Amino acid sequence: MSDELRISIEKLVYGGDGLAHADGNTVFVPYVLPGEEVRAATKSKRKKLVWAKLLEVTSASAQREGARCPHFQTCGGCHYQHISAAEQLRLKKEILRETLSRLGGIQWSGAIQEHSAEPYGYRNRAQWAVRDANPRAIGYFLPESSVIVPIDECPVLSPLLAKTFGQLQELARSNRLPERALEIEAFADSADGKISLNVAFERFPKPAKELAAAFREALPQLESLLLAEESKDRFELTGPGFLFQEAGGFRYRVSHLSFFQVNRFLVEDLLQTVVAGAKGENALDLYAGVGFFTLPLTRTFKRVVSVDANLAATRDLQVNAESAGVTVIFHGEHVEEFLRKTNERPDFVVLDPPRSGLGAEAAAKLAELGAAEIVYLSCDPSTLARDLAVMTGSKRSGDAAIASPHYEIVDMHLFDLFPQTYHIETLVRLRRTP
Repeated sequence: MSDELRISIEKLVYGGDGLAHADGNTVFVPYVLPGEEVRAATKSKRKKLVWAKLLEVTSASAQREGARCPHFQTCGGCHYQHISAAEQLRLKKEILRETLSRLGGIQWSGAIQEHSAEPYGYRNRAQWAVRDANPRAIGYFLPESSVIVPIDECPVLSPLLAKTFGQLQELARSNRLPERALEIEAFADSADGKISLNVAFERFPKPAKELAAAFREALPQLESLLLAEESKDRFELTGPGFLFQEAGGFRYRVSHLSFFQVNRFLVEDLLQTVVAGAKGENALDLYAGVGFFTLPLTRTFKRVVSVDANLAATRDLQVNAESAGVTVIFHGEHVEEFLRKTNERPDFVVLDPPRSGLGAEAAAKLAELGAAEIVYLSCDPSTLARDLAVMTGSKRSGDAAIASPHYEIVDMHLFDLFPQTYHIETLVRLRRTP
């Protein structure tokens, strides 16, 4: 097999690549569209799988368009800027259906309801790596690399984050950014025009008080700052330690180490879709975080239980519940542990796990609880397929398979929380079968 390939792209697959075949091998190449003819160069090979670099599009799809960002195909943060927003959604739905079918045996022929908003300027949280070489700069890592690419702009950032990035980049390039910084994470609030910053250092080059002063002088919008010294596992906090986000009539405190949805345009739509029509005696919120779904559920359920192992998020949830004047039963533990020991049947369950998903064993245990309705919000269709296979009985999953189908899918939604990337956020509503 030669290093250079001339291939025809058959489809896009989860992960951002296009799939093709050549010389008996399956080839994956990024930044392409179905139907395109391209030249590519082999990067790596494992058995009959080849990963290639795009060299040239020799016959372009009619759906191809120019990228808005000058760093596209270099920084690796975006995968689909060469595709219109509408076509991105259509392709993501195809990928979702195929992944659920192939990995989970889930044959969903119903509609996948689309939820989308502005395709740029949506992110309210971002992480940047610091290049400590001369000249210093901040940017993103090259794909599958530890090499940092300095950038001048990032059009997916919200205006406040874009402003913050520009100020930090100026600090770096003028040599005023404190030395030995490794990574900077910025988070913008929803209403007050404030940001929080997490800055990781290999070790502090000067006292934390002086480091904080340098950042506060450069960033007038900085509300709270967390400095971390990795070599000593040391943290220094200045400011209140949190920001506030608003959604569904609630005000959420979000601390430095807590999670909140990053797409500022779709937060309200996501919340209302998850809790729509949910009511009863008992509700269970798994991976509850700061209480994004927990608090609204207290309006329609007599008893609401939250489960999350992130202690910072659980503290935020406790404060948020108290501020809202609502009662929540808190479990600060891993969801898997909670499900192993609980036998209480809820009427309604919502879960929003990390990319690793719920896991087959926990999915089986959740199904055995017998809730009338489950809303599963997933950020990875592969692990979603595995978990749904267990809960619906569509495919046996080893010892975790349950004897008969407990649940059926009643509707499915695709939230395009991360336009320009391959990431897919799926909401699946399941109801217990008779």
